[in-house]
Amino acid sequence: MANLPVLFHVLLCLTLCLPGFCDAGGENFVFSTFAGAGDLNLDGAAGVTPEGLLELTNDMVSIKGHAFYPTPLRFKESPNGTARSFSATFVFAIVAAGGYPNANGTDGMAFLVAPTTNFSDAEPGQFMGFLGGAAMNHTFAVELDTYRNAELRDIDGNHVGVDVAGLYSVESRTASFHDDGDGGALKNLSLDSGEPIQVWVDYDGKGRQVNVTLAPVGVAKPSTPLLSNISDLSAVLTEQAYVGFSAATGPIKTHHYVLAWSFAMDGPAPPIDFKKLPKLPYDNDHETLSKALIALPIAASALILATCVAVTLLLRRRLAFAELREDWEVEFGPHRFSYKDLFNATQGFKDKNLLGAGGFGKVYKGVLPSSKSEVAVKRVSHDSSQGIKEFISEVVSIGHLRHRNLVQLLGYCRRKGELLLVYEYMPNGSLDKYLYGEDKKPVLEWAERFRIIKDVASALFYLHEKWEQVVVHRDIKASNVLLDGETTAHLGDFGLARLYDHGTDLQTTTTRVVGTMGYMAPELARTGKASPLTDVFAFGAFLLEVACGRHPVSGGGEMLVDRVLEYWRGGALLETVDARLRGGGYDAGEARLVLTLGLMCSHPFPSGRPTMRQVVQYLDGDAPLPELTPASVSLLSMMQSEGSFDRSALQCPWWGNSIGTMTPDISVGI
Repeated sequence: MANLPVLFHVLLCLTLCLPGFCDAGGENFVFSTFAGAGDLNLDGAAGVTPEGLLELTNDMVSIKGHAFYPTPLRFKESPNGTARSFSATFVFAIVAAGGYPNANGTDGMAFLVAPTTNFSDAEPGQFMGFLGGAAMNHTFAVELDTYRNAELRDIDGNHVGVDVAGLYSVESRTASFHDDGDGGALKNLSLDSGEPIQVWVDYDGKGRQVNVTLAPVGVAKPSTPLLSNISDLSAVLTEQAYVGFSAATGPIKTHHYVLAWSFAMDGPAPPIDFKKLPKLPYDNDHETLSKALIALPIAASALILATCVAVTLLLRRRLAFAELREDWEVEFGPHRFSYKDLFNATQGFKDKNLLGAGGFGKVYKGVLPSSKSEVAVKRVSHDSSQGIKEFISEVVSIGHLRHRNLVQLLGYCRRKGELLLVYEYMPNGSLDKYLYGEDKKPVLEWAERFRIIKDVASALFYLHEKWEQVVVHRDIKASNVLLDGETTAHLGDFGLARLYDHGTDLQTTTTRVVGTMGYMAPELARTGKASPLTDVFAFGAFLLEVACGRHPVSGGGEMLVDRVLEYWRGGALLETVDARLRGGGYDAGEARLVLTLGLMCSHPFPSGRPTMRQVVQYLDGDAPLPELTPASVSLLSMMQSEGSFDRSALQCPWWGNSIGTMTPDISVGI
């Protein structure tokens, strides 16, 4: 009986020595294949395929997956001790768009050393399933990022970055490797090529230096790392931490695979047995196809006859799906969808897939045939003489915007007389249907409304200040705020948006007067000069609309801001809150904040309005809201009564007789 503990230990070691895995002292391990590695800590979309691949994400959009070694490793001998040296190497492959190599994917994956395996509070998409979570402050990561996100200060859409307890990489390099066989020349790598790539991550605890090295599989580890960074991980890592991987997708389905992985403390990572390396799914497809081609009998006459028939059928079919394409559109290639795919996705644009219709087109729900992604497709009529080249250029620029509270524009297709725009699908539709009870939508509780307000404010702050250009939206309203499956708000419809370089004097830039009645700033109606502060005015109308559950302009022509001002003067501001929420169904402090902020944003002079940076600070409680004084309210009232809001503009024939959007040259939103 005394030998039972020893026997148990021997059995445990034998259990751990599975094919492709060996444990030496509990701190070194190697997975040359993941077949039989059932003890990994997996969550989200992560799983092990029958071929032995560790698959972090699958055929789903906006998902995340994590895989960790099951037990924590000791990275420090004491809480205030020095971080130990460690080394890791792994082989990965990123394949997008239905499993085909060299397709355009989004976002990426990362190798992590983290204090926990729970990253449920981190977002997918550009946050790769770990950035922004509570554990990030004690997490070290090497990210393999396949999309340039300006919000996260990415250098390009194909880079390797070292993240040390923060959202932003402390050092980044475009994916490449030093080829020792060619004198150390730097050669480019494409992270989402679908080809296996090996990564080495080495941390020197004494020198406090991180080295990251890349190379194609089959190439020996280069003598020169891709990047080196001096980072003391002692203040970041906890005594015990987990090692593993995180990956996430955005609006495009992407497979993130780990084919092999090894790790060691205080020494080099054990070598990987490449003979056991599992094959990627499409590798098998290629082999099967090659064998079929070799075995295919040569029947020249039959082939010629079949070719003639096929060409005839294809020509007839091509005429049915003919697109308009010009040389200048080549630069927009990754964003161009085929008309045939969009036709099939919407089942021929059948009415049963119709999501809505506006003055400039209809929006249909579709499922892309290649990736099975749900999308919204808008059909817009256009006249090619109306500057369509410049218009498409701007559409594609806006398509590069990346923020969790913006509707993602995925691409477009152009036919003669028709433009089709493809967006990510929002299953819960537009906010206005909830505010006004359309389609039997349930009443939104106050907590949901306040969260939606903060979502839209965050999106506008990003557009105005945090992207590489200034984006003035010009059509902020409840019907342009779409809700995903978790009622997270996404600002959409960029058909009227304008882009400017930071530092441009927007007061001298005149644009066509466009907008929606009740949301238009007075100076815009008078001068046609749009700026971020005209968006702030529209956001003020939106704040009052969400809090009060009323249109900014009633059917009888009453302005909502007038109503709220009147109640404010009478000391009864909260009586303007949506009647369906009264009786204790809302947070009085938050409601007062929203209503007061709505009046501040509605100031007649742009200089009297807060910026979106300030608005976000007020809503987050990071700055006290300035007191709304009787003097400022009197000025607002006086400007309205004296016509400085240019109420005559509200009778402009562009609008017609009902609340709606003024007619621009063309509208592209959903």
